[in-house]
Amino acid sequence: MPSRQQLIDIINGCVKAKRESQREFYKLYYGFAIGICMRYCHNQDDAIEIVNDGYLKIFKTINNFSPRHENVEASIMGWVKKIMIYTSIDHYRKNLKNNLIDEISDVHFGLLDFSETPIDMMSYKEIIELVQQLSPTYRAVFNLYVLDGYKHEEIAKQLNISVGTSKSNLAKARVNIQKMLKTTNVNLYEQRKAI
Repeated sequence: MPSRQQLIDIINGCVKAKRESQREFYKLYYGFAIGICMRYCHNQDDAIEIVNDGYLKIFKTINNFSPRHENVEASIMGWVKKIMIYTSIDHYRKNLKNNLIDEISDVHFGLLDFSETPIDMMSYKEIIELVQQLSPTYRAVFNLYVLDGYKHEEIAKQLNISVGTSKSNLAKARVNIQKMLKTTNVNLYEQRKAI
């Protein structure tokens, strides 16, 4: 990781549209950005497209960036995260015509309480693969609410759905993940038993 001053120099170089600075910035935060975008996509090709679109936005608006506190690294990462999330949402909206949107009543399904969860036995990659199996609408709401900390009102506004639909889609996403976890848990048990 570069020092604080090196990072400031890279950012200033990006403001001046210096290709070398942009290349350095891209390399520094590519892994972080792709990790965010993979949560919102079904495949890596879509995530790469979103990351590249996000970087275009970053380089067009980096002159507006100003650290919110003394830690420049944390500030820039928060800014990059926000842009990647919004770019993922834009990608979702663009492809909305291909997605099925469920509009149901404001019903919540309770989560089962597992004393020992299958998640404890899974890697990060396996968990993200489960989330990627959700429908695009469920995946977007789940990521925005659970992983990125948005409120249902904010999600509804971003995705152009009602607050009730946001809550319902989150509940359905959780139920679907639980079903997938049960299947995954059985498969993990059988794999470990065979070893």
